[in-house]
Amino acid sequence: MTAQSASRTGTIVLARHGEPALSRKVRLSAAGYREFWARYEVMGLLPGQTPPGLLKTYVAECGALVSSTRLRAIESAQTLAGERTFERHEILIEAPLPPPRLPGFIKMSPKIWGFMARFWWWFFNHHEGQETRAEAEARADRAAAMLIELADGGEDVVVLAHGFFNYMIGRALKARGWRLARSEGYKYWSMRRFERG
Repeated sequence: MTAQSASRTGTIVLARHGEPALSRKVRLSAAGYREFWARYEVMGLLPGQTPPGLLKTYVAECGALVSSTRLRAIESAQTLAGERTFERHEILIEAPLPPPRLPGFIKMSPKIWGFMARFWWWFFNHHEGQETRAEAEARADRAAAMLIELADGGEDVVVLAHGFFNYMIGRALKARGWRLARSEGYKYWSMRRFERG
């Protein structure tokens, strides 16, 4: 660490992984969506993707690159980092998405199921024995603390993780006095850059 890096607080970039190799062009029942999500959680990336140039630049210039332990996040970080090593943290995995138990004749796209599952989990604590919203919020706060510790060492930090949990980490960062300096939303490969307020 240089004297200059020790005298500054780094930035934190929360980036979503690339597109997984699992088609969303299907219609599923609630049970089918549970199976879909289970496959999604273990899938890697769809081949042939090119990450955005700005995200590549952030990764090239950052002092700390970390990813979640899900394969889609690891492969995203590898695509950006090349031979560079990076840490993988289970604390960064996505929050669960158990769908509401609707009748089997109701079939919808994974996108709609994902929205409904997140809505039920967030507002009605529908977790089916998995991580609750309160537990995920506590995990997001611990993740934010971990990233802040890296940034406080003077390093810019880039995280390759997941859309909604990155949102939760962002909330935790804001609660700890950080501000959102740049946002590309939550699509695949998008990033949100935070600076200490």
